[in-house]
Amino acid sequence: MSDNIYLPSIATVTEVRPETSDTSTFVVTFDDAKMRESFTYLPGQFVELSIFGVGGCAIGIASSPTEKGFLEFCVRAVGTVTNAIHDLEVGDKLGVRGPLGNSWPTEEVEGKDLLFIGGGIGLPPLRSLIHYVLDNRDRYEAVEIVYGARSPQDLVYKQELKEWEERPDVDLYVTVDAGDESWQGPVGFVPPFLREIDLSPENKVAFTCGPPIMIKLVVEALEDLDYADANIVTTLEMKMKCGVGKCGRCNIGDKYICRDGPVFTFEQLREIPGALEG
Repeated sequence: MSDNIYLPSIATVTEVRPETSDTSTFVVTFDDAKMRESFTYLPGQFVELSIFGVGGCAIGIASSPTEKGFLEFCVRAVGTVTNAIHDLEVGDKLGVRGPLGNSWPTEEVEGKDLLFIGGGIGLPPLRSLIHYVLDNRDRYEAVEIVYGARSPQDLVYKQELKEWEERPDVDLYVTVDAGDESWQGPVGFVPPFLREIDLSPENKVAFTCGPPIMIKLVVEALEDLDYADANIVTTLEMKMKCGVGKCGRCNIGDKYICRDGPVFTFEQLREIPGALEG
């Protein structure tokens, strides 16, 4: 890998998988063979994706470093750059700059039970860590995944959800804000759903990602269930733009989410006023 992570490397889109009406997974491979071999990252890190002539944006890596030769990004079309990403087809080029930011704690939580809580497009940043944990299953104890979306159609990674549900070493809980005639699962928002299923905090670390208001309410629910602040970990990557702490968009107090994060424990966030506000 280049010594300068701030220089973009050219990559090619090798697969596009629609997830919802406005969200797709993009699989990309570096054009340079040495880059494919040398690019290393940790679960929770992100990159800056560049669309030539349009601009760039910070996107979390949804694949795991245990998966070699490619990177995956789950992108919702919400702005100029992300819409341009959605215009990409297999064979198209883009720039990848990184990896950037800190990561989910993988070594520190070995031997512990792990609880993953995702909302909507917040599941992809957790997916990198989930894949890492499942590929190193003997290092971790129980794995619980709680995932919610606005509707059944807004659930991402539907096939993987089925696979996780079938695994004997994973407990999966899925809820939607509003069901339809085909939905047979739980209906309700994630925070009260957490209180309902009442997952024990003993020897457990909780990881969460989703819209800021969801994260705030999830943390409140976890605290009601006696989870310690130090055992609640979140990522605030959706607040980022430039990825290098220069544009100021992600500045909160004396922190820049892209430079000092995007991963924080809630114990750390208590020292950053406004960190969980929209």
